[in-house]
Amino acid sequence: MSETTTGGGRRVSRRTLLIGGSAAGLGAGVGAYAARDELARMWWRLPGIDKPREAGAVDQPGAEWIAASGANWRRADRPDDYTIDRVVIHVVQGSFADAVRVFRDPGHRAAAHYVVRRDGHVAQLVRELDVAFHAGNRSYNERSIGIEHEGFVSEPSSFTDAMYRASARLTASICERYDIPRDREHIVGHVEVPGTDHTDPGRHWDWDRYIRLVRAVRVTPAAKRRT
Repeated sequence: MSETTTGGGRRVSRRTLLIGGSAAGLGAGVGAYAARDELARMWWRLPGIDKPREAGAVDQPGAEWIAASGANWRRADRPDDYTIDRVVIHVVQGSFADAVRVFRDPGHRAAAHYVVRRDGHVAQLVRELDVAFHAGNRSYNERSIGIEHEGFVSEPSSFTDAMYRASARLTASICERYDIPRDREHIVGHVEVPGTDHTDPGRHWDWDRYIRLVRAVRVTPAAKRRT
């Protein structure tokens, strides 16, 4: 993106000049600031405009980056082009390694943003900026973050204390990043997505316990920021 230099020597991007100039034309005061904020959001919706990205960066501190195949997600600039207001809970019906393998397979045509292992380890496979194909519903894909969990819906032992706690920390951080309420209306199971034929996370997933854990998490400033 091109830059210019102000009289004080500070370099300013073309985007800043365009947004600032347009807002100034709408008048001074609170209305101008609101207009500038709206223009800033609109900027990322223009064709060919992408937010800066760092290869291998993660949105959740401490997560391991393992890139999903590009065939299993769509590049976006969320939340500026699509509002994020849901977290969708999935169960792999297999191991952590199984989830990683299929999400890296371009023929699978699906991936979640995160996978949580039985021991609490978290891997990120798709940036939160982008639309992962995880819910089987285009609108839900565009508006949500998908979290897979190692295990099987028919086996209560799949859902360990370490998994619940790690997943709750992740979900709480996501909710803080996008101002999502920490409740069952906004934290849903795959089975609750309209039009789905999936049953996960299943009857053994303890929703009461999970929501209590999510609400109890105190999110650090580092976890609120997106890399």
